[in-house]
Amino acid sequence: MKLPTLPACPPLVKLTLVSAIVAASLAVSPARAEVPVYGYKVTAKMPQSRDNFVQGLQILDGHLYVSTGNYGSSSLLRYDMNNGELLDERPLDSRLFAEGLTVFGERIYQLTWKSRLLLIYNKADFQGIAHFRIPGQGWGLTHNGKDLIYSDGSHRLHYLSPESGTMSHSIEVTENGHPVSRLNELEWIDGQVWANVWQTDRIVMINPVTGEVTASINLRGLLPEPERQPATDVLNGIARNPDDGTLWVTGKNWPWIYQIELINGTNTQETNYE
Repeated sequence: MKLPTLPACPPLVKLTLVSAIVAASLAVSPARAEVPVYGYKVTAKMPQSRDNFVQGLQILDGHLYVSTGNYGSSSLLRYDMNNGELLDERPLDSRLFAEGLTVFGERIYQLTWKSRLLLIYNKADFQGIAHFRIPGQGWGLTHNGKDLIYSDGSHRLHYLSPESGTMSHSIEVTENGHPVSRLNELEWIDGQVWANVWQTDRIVMINPVTGEVTASINLRGLLPEPERQPATDVLNGIARNPDDGTLWVTGKNWPWIYQIELINGTNTQETNYE
């Protein structure tokens, strides 16, 4: 059965006639457009080990790549997306705390948290190739087909050369003029950077040039309370399947990876302003 596809970059929610009239009557100067907030509908789910403290997620060529964190249990994993079978595993040195990952060409890039290292592996066999130094913490990681893009827990995204690790520039992420901090796991989708916001149920969609948040998703209630255990941690992990366009999300030590579709009509939004 063909899975439903994720719609392209969503349009702005249209004002109703009444609200448009009211807004026009109250306006005395140009107002900043309201950032759309989307809800979700779960359309499928696949099991995930509760041992996976998910820091990075990507789907490519029928494989699910996962970076798991914590000192002493950080690893790089590759699963068969069709049946969930673990195909490859590379544990990290116990002194390293793994963070986000991205698969770019024939290489896999994996961030570390406080060690200021960006690790590079051969995609085919997970053998280590090299590493780059980064100036601070590493959180989330993705790429736009040209640059590596990573977050450091602040409201900034940094752009690096995948060949040299040289930083070309950084952008500040804002929503309605306010910095959005604690940007965590990243995914490049339809020309935008999607980011989990740590310790919230939000995903924000970011213009990669201006840094402005163009929309957000409220994922409150995604993991039902009965599924939560003492070790269950926060929402973290975004992956778009390029084969069918489906969107998958998960969290740290969650038992499921959820396939979702975006829907209009949520009135709940948590904000995360500095």
